[in-house]
Amino acid sequence: MKRKVLVVDDHPIVREGLAQMINREPDLAVCGEAADAQTTLQLIADLRPDILIVDISLNGPDGLDLLKEIRTKDPSLPVLILSMHDESIYAERALRAGANGYIMKQEATDNVLGALRRILNREIYVSTRIANRMLRHLVGSASTDKHSPVEDLSDREFEVLRLIGAGHGTRQIADELRLSVKTVETYQAHLKEKLVLRNARELVQYATRFAMNAKATQA
Repeated sequence: MKRKVLVVDDHPIVREGLAQMINREPDLAVCGEAADAQTTLQLIADLRPDILIVDISLNGPDGLDLLKEIRTKDPSLPVLILSMHDESIYAERALRAGANGYIMKQEATDNVLGALRRILNREIYVSTRIANRMLRHLVGSASTDKHSPVEDLSDREFEVLRLIGAGHGTRQIADELRLSVKTVETYQAHLKEKLVLRNARELVQYATRFAMNAKATQA
């Protein structure tokens, strides 16, 4: 019997491509597709998938928020995060939120299918680079790595920083994250404190540099 895969991505072309790839496999089949968190939660209840593929960038609450919501309802449902965002920034954050694996969209088809099967076998999937980085942390040699203050941000603070770097204003961020303007301003104040920035202009400059560096890493 084929294992059922629920694909969650806000781009129809990506969902279609994943579905075509997965449905060619003898042991996997896409049982449904969703573009946002609310639809995903409903399809989980209706379709009872064996595993989810979830993008971080979604309409409304992002993939990490969706993942946390899933974990409150079903701690054991396998979830693979498939994202364009650099794994060195997001992978460990996703695993802490409850993901069973993280893979970038640039990876080869065989790697995506391999990740699905490993997670279905109750294993964790990350790239060799991230696995080595996590092992260094585990054995206590992480002090030799350059530590970024961004790693100390909460998931929500990190998301606000990313959106600032993408050129979004406070109102846009509030609308996208479904928060009040006052709440976003509070997160911005936390960011300035944690990143040791003096004002809003320095925060925008920092976020813009961070976004540019992230794009350069993915190139």
